[in-house]
Order: sequence, then C-alpha cells, then structure tokens
Amino acid sequence: MVKLTKIYTRGGDKGQTSLVDGARVPKHASRVEAFGTIDEANAIIGIARLHTSGEADVMLERIQNDLFDLGADLATPGEDFMPSEMVLRIVDPQVTRLEDEIDIMNADLSPLTSFILPGGSAASAQLHLARTVVRRAERLVTSLMEEEPVNPAALKYTNRLSDHLFVLARLLNDGGNSDVLWVPGANRR
Repeated sequence: MVKLTKIYTRGGDKGQTSLVDGARVPKHASRVEAFGTIDEANAIIGIARLHTSGEADVMLERIQNDLFDLGADLATPGEDFMPSEMVLRIVDPQVTRLEDEIDIMNADLSPLTSFILPGGSAASAQLHLARTVVRRAERLVTSLMEEEPVNPAALKYTNRLSDHLFVLARLLNDGGNSDVLWVPGANRR
C-alpha cells in the first residue's frame, strides 16, 4: 500500500525523477512521457466523472484505478511482465473487461455513417478529450517499445481504452442520438 507522508521531496529539482526500481531518469525520458500522459488522461476522466452517474461512473472509476496500475506498470522497467507483490502489471483480464464493456455499450448504438465531431454532452466532450490523450499515450508507449521492453498488455489496454472512451462518449450523447457527424467538405463554398 502506498503511504505518502511528505508530498515534496526535492528529488526532481535537477530535472530527474525516480522509476519504481529506484533508477533516476530525466523527467523528459520516453518512459516518463508515457506514464505522465496516462496520468493526464486519468485527470480528464476525473473531470468527466463530474457529469456521470450510474454504470458509466462505475466503469470510469474502475478505469481510473486501472490507469494508476498502468502508470505503475510503465514506471517499472524490465522484462518480467508477470505481476507480483512487488511489481504491478496490467494483465489481460483488464483488457478483456474493457472489450466486454465496449461490446455491451455498442450493442444498442446505431452504426456510424461518418466520423463524429467531439462534443455533445459535458461528459461526452470530456471523454473525447480523454480519448485523444489516451491515443497520444499509446503513441508514446509504442515509441518507448522501440527503446526498451514494455508489457504487451499495457499497450493492449491503452489501445482498448481509447475505443472504450469513444463508445462511452457516444452512449452518453443520448445513446448516440446527439452525436454531431462530420460532413466532409461542408464548408468549402
């Protein structure tokens, strides 16, 4: 369990931070960029939750908890991707849960005939923003994977999460009825 008794440590005052294994790396390192962007997405989901209730809020709370797991996973270098008491890793059942929730939510939505303009309800707009930040995190994770090993389940979770947030944003837009569709070339005249 995490216990924080002091919030500032001065350890980052020279532009470095610690990973889970104690290694010191620059705050702009690829690994730090990846888990920092996951943290950013988590904060946006927190804002979206100000406008949700019921099952949507329950799903988002689980996702926020998973995002702390994902951040810890990404902050732990190494090639051993099995979770243990000392190492927190994203696992495939977390990915499968997202897939199952996507399938349930998407079952009642009308098929898309165009891309959606981000917006609609306050919750939907925030989830679209979170989705784009998760997509950025996904790009950062794939870039990190070219430099050093990353848990494959972490990438899968990140990929699936952006889909989940998209479908949930549609659901919270009156079941997709309030989605605003992109009209290609609509303003060229």
